[in-house]
Amino acid sequence: MLKKTILSLVAVQFLFTSFLKADEGMWLPLFLKSLNEADMQSKGLKLSAEDIYSINKSSLKDGIVHFGGGCTGEIISDKGLLFTNHHCGYGQIQSHSTVENDLLTNGFWAKSQAEELPNPGLTATFIVRIEDVTAKVLEGVTDNMPDAEREKKIADAIAAITKEATKDTHYGAYIRPFFYGNEYYMFVTETFKDVRLVGAPPSSIGKFGGDTDNWMWPRHTGDFSIFRIYANKDNKPAEYSKDNVPYIPKYVIPISLKGAEQGDFTMVYGFPGRTTEYLSSYAVDMIMNVSDPAKVKIRETKLAIWDKDMKESDKVRIQYSAKYASIANYWKKWAGEINGLKKLDALNKKKMFEQDFLQKVNTDDNAKSKYGELFGAFEKNYKAFTSLNNQRDYFVEAILGIEAAGYAFTYSDVVDALAGGKKAADVQKNIDKLKKDMAAFYKDFNAATDEKICAAMLKMVYTDLPKDQQASIFAEIEKKYKGDFSKYAADIYKKSIFSSQEKVAAALENMDSNYKKIAKDPIYNLIISCYSKFAKDVRPEYNRLDMEIAKLNKTYMKGMRELITNKKYYPDANSTLRVTYGKVDGYEPKDGVFYNYYTTLEGVMEKENPLVDEFVVSPKLKELYQKKDYGQYADKNGELRIAFCASNHTTGGNSGSPVFNGNGELIGTNFDRNWEGTMSDIMYNPDQVRNIVLDVRYTLFVVDKFAGAGYLLNEMKLVK
Repeated sequence: MLKKTILSLVAVQFLFTSFLKADEGMWLPLFLKSLNEADMQSKGLKLSAEDIYSINKSSLKDGIVHFGGGCTGEIISDKGLLFTNHHCGYGQIQSHSTVENDLLTNGFWAKSQAEELPNPGLTATFIVRIEDVTAKVLEGVTDNMPDAEREKKIADAIAAITKEATKDTHYGAYIRPFFYGNEYYMFVTETFKDVRLVGAPPSSIGKFGGDTDNWMWPRHTGDFSIFRIYANKDNKPAEYSKDNVPYIPKYVIPISLKGAEQGDFTMVYGFPGRTTEYLSSYAVDMIMNVSDPAKVKIRETKLAIWDKDMKESDKVRIQYSAKYASIANYWKKWAGEINGLKKLDALNKKKMFEQDFLQKVNTDDNAKSKYGELFGAFEKNYKAFTSLNNQRDYFVEAILGIEAAGYAFTYSDVVDALAGGKKAADVQKNIDKLKKDMAAFYKDFNAATDEKICAAMLKMVYTDLPKDQQASIFAEIEKKYKGDFSKYAADIYKKSIFSSQEKVAAALENMDSNYKKIAKDPIYNLIISCYSKFAKDVRPEYNRLDMEIAKLNKTYMKGMRELITNKKYYPDANSTLRVTYGKVDGYEPKDGVFYNYYTTLEGVMEKENPLVDEFVVSPKLKELYQKKDYGQYADKNGELRIAFCASNHTTGGNSGSPVFNGNGELIGTNFDRNWEGTMSDIMYNPDQVRNIVLDVRYTLFVVDKFAGAGYLLNEMKLVK
């Protein structure tokens, strides 16, 4: 028994010390000086923390943008030119594509600023400054306050602080909780609203490998696109106008042609979306064994249907290409996360951590009074929460995954208002919005495809959830259609107005009477039945337990930082500006297999398959390869490198992030993680976690040699 206890403690101590190895962490740039500067410099950084983040002078942060709210971009010219990923600009590229002018397939290169394409709704946001506002937000807030009162007091404080920070300026501001609400930080922002498409490679380069290679290493994808930020004559943000001029940035990132080698220092600067590194074992158990498997199964079914229809029709392919990529992205990520957590034995490691935490709690009466009941409360809450979360997953992924049903639900507020006695004139703004949104929805909607999705999703809910968790519509389908969901779907899509833009448009013209027709519509009735069940039986208790668990997480986080003091803590990612650092490195995904740290154009030719869209190689690229016409972009061996991998801790939102060498020069654009390392959103494994980077030399090669758009390089600062 003693031997077992000692081994357990040794394992836990290893977990503590390895839990934050140098390559792990998503650090707030505000604190690099005190937390990371010395460590970063010992590993090869030649810059100071002030060079990376400063509010007193121009710094690297001024060359980083939150691109479209979900990706990152980097400024690489004094005329507002920026790099991001092809998949980050994919929606914009698709929006400009038609069957006759297919920019997705053929690529796009503006030969002048006049040819650059505007993108309504696309934004690029800079961070002006970051400020710790914890004391201001939590002033007067106590733990024994009722939840509603506490949340209101915090919300009121946040509103007042951001209002004061942006008063008489054109800046915006937001405040985010950190460490589960134990701290709060404000981000003052400058958002530009005129962002134009400048260039994008064809999908045969920008999406080479497609979903087969997504989340995988080795990788050969030229995943980049180029945009330009425009401003008004005063260099301030403005809505799109022909009178706008290219933005003059505060900082332009230099681009290195020297490349990166094994062991070199790397730094990623961007906006990672969401991580949950400090979850309890009960949460990890739910994610690994219930939630992720369910979502993977649902999306896998949906993707198979889309894939078949996209291959049979160019129109459907263009309509669903961006949606397919979006759904496939996390389908594959979750599958990798499950495997990675199991390989890491994450659940048991979490339990070991909790055992050690409790040992420390039980040696201190004060700590025991605060944290002694913590894990009992976690267990009790997750026992109920897991089932509710599963029902929520099926509603969000399966039911709302039926496009026509999700779209029909957007009419419910207007229908309810008119049924309650209001006139169409009273809700005309809502009706006008429905008219505006209608064209965008039906542009990328195919009723025949969605009918198949409907049948498959409903069958899955019917099969996987207990009867008492199913909406009343399922009993009707069982009775009237004998459980034949294909027959049911065919019937309702034939009768519903929502399978036709023309019918919906006609209904919107006279809603004073037509709302009754919508209220009786079979697709509308499907979503209302499912939503009513969810709203009544799932959402209230789900929200209550979610709040309870959030409070437990806050307490647990506070306890960890209070009692486990032999490590530095970084806050979970929450779409705020972060710095991560590591080194260029390959890895061993499994026994007997080693992956090198970089790939070359040779690998593209080895993967070529003219019969598979994902692996088609452009004749022009092949010609350049055969001539070895790589120019200044070849490495010291005369090879053209495409990508490399490193040990930086990244996640979604880091797509498009600049990857720097120790001199602060751009060496690549972050675009993915390896499949074996996707568990890093929950637990970092230094032996397996790798971020995947597009070598900037391949980007420049494609722009210059392949596309003949070398004039864009004249704007850039190239370091040889």
